Amino acid sequence: MNRILIALLGLALIAAGGLWYVNRKIDPPVETIVASSLQSLQEQNRLSAFAARFVTVVTSSKSQFGLSAEKTMIIPAMVRYEVDLAKLKQSDLSWDEAAKTLTIKLPPVEISGPEFELGQTREYESGMVLMTLTDVEKRLDAENRAKAKADVLMQAQSEPTIRLAREASLRAISNSFAMPLAAAGVEAKVNAEFAQ
Repeated sequence: MNRILIALLGLALIAAGGLWYVNRKIDPPVETIVASSLQSLQEQNRLSAFAARFVTVVTSSKSQFGLSAEKTMIIPAMVRYEVDLAKLKQSDLSWDEAAKTLTIKLPPVEISGPEFELGQTREYESGMVLMTLTDVEKRLDAENRAKAKADVLMQAQSEPTIRLAREASLRAISNSFAMPLAAAGVEAKVNAEFAQ
């Protein structure tokens, strides 16, 4: 009876050891999961996790031949905040085994746009005589477009909006690494931050 018990115990230990070995072989190491996540992100090229809509009001005026013309434009525009994932390298990732923490250093958020919603533009003008006789209207439009772009970009760089864009990007990229780790059964904290 004791021999049978010892034999069964021995078989149980061998089976447990075999299962442990198989599990070690099947579960990919953290580095492999992280490398796969990085490659997947790099293939996306750019991440746009946040967008904001702004409205700009610009006015330009011209005088010629004793006549004057003025044009005001109110133009809504969309700006996207992106992270260039092609700049994210393996060296920007570090795994702390003891703390079970993955740290990611991200390239800065970049502003893409603006994309003007021309169909929503409102215009107010005066000086039709000068605009009819010359190319002043084209010059006013070109000047207003340049002013509008500069104004929208200035609004887009405001600290509250940039902060929201950075927070959204950090969340999106953290999740891109945290979810595959969790799916593989790895309990890990992901700490994404922007490089200084």
